[in-house]
Amino acid sequence: MDPELRVTLNFHPDRLLHGKPILDAMAEGGVYHSQFVTGTSNGGLTAHPGGDRWRWESRIFDGAYDEATADERPVYGALNFRRKPVGGAPRFGSAHFRLAAETLTRTTFCYPDSFLEPSDFGVAARMGLIELALADRQDELDDYIEAQVHGPVQLQCHVEALVLDPCYRGTTVEASALVLGCPVEWHPGFRLGVEELRRHPGYRSQEYVDLGTQIAVDGVLDPRIVGNAARVGLYDPQAVKKVWHYLARFGAPWKAMDRSVTPAPMEGAVLDGLR
Repeated sequence: MDPELRVTLNFHPDRLLHGKPILDAMAEGGVYHSQFVTGTSNGGLTAHPGGDRWRWESRIFDGAYDEATADERPVYGALNFRRKPVGGAPRFGSAHFRLAAETLTRTTFCYPDSFLEPSDFGVAARMGLIELALADRQDELDDYIEAQVHGPVQLQCHVEALVLDPCYRGTTVEASALVLGCPVEWHPGFRLGVEELRRHPGYRSQEYVDLGTQIAVDGVLDPRIVGNAARVGLYDPQAVKKVWHYLARFGAPWKAMDRSVTPAPMEGAVLDGLR
């Protein structure tokens, strides 16, 4: 595998973890935890003994983690083989941690996502999954190679940068990011007008187009606006997640019209906030 490729961990940087801003919670421990520890996820909530996530891991790793403690289990991300400035799997959030090269040697990969119980796997030294992914025609949000990082992900040691959407400039999210101990970078951003949103009722359904139109500010959605809607508790969290899918899928003005693997000029624009 090209050693310049990176694993990214996408997440929403403005969500709460047990009532506390997620970046503040990360700063306290200095470690990125799996769903087995946090009990939260931007996908399904099945990380418990006997749950689907537990069962998938047991199958993939031949029972190696069956008796492991929650903090010993791998964390999940994506191989950013298309070198997207927003990370390898924006389906799961507008921000991402870009992991250092050394983590590649302790990462396993599968395609497609493990919830589909795939039969194709790889490691950095034996990687055939990129060709499979390139030959497949997936929706933009499903176009990722899942990565499982084994061992701890310490923010000060194993992260090259936290890459944020520019809508968080000057906010508490940026302030919290600057105390994590890793560099902070900015990608070009997600932004979706309601006129464009209304052109895609069949993508997730008219219900979520209507909700997105309702929560938009001045006719526009961005990650901060969607995050505010997620935190106020007035809307079904799964419905807000579908609105995020619309924003992630159709609100990326930086995206090239084709789906080539030509590298972007930079993984994340290093504009300010470096520690």
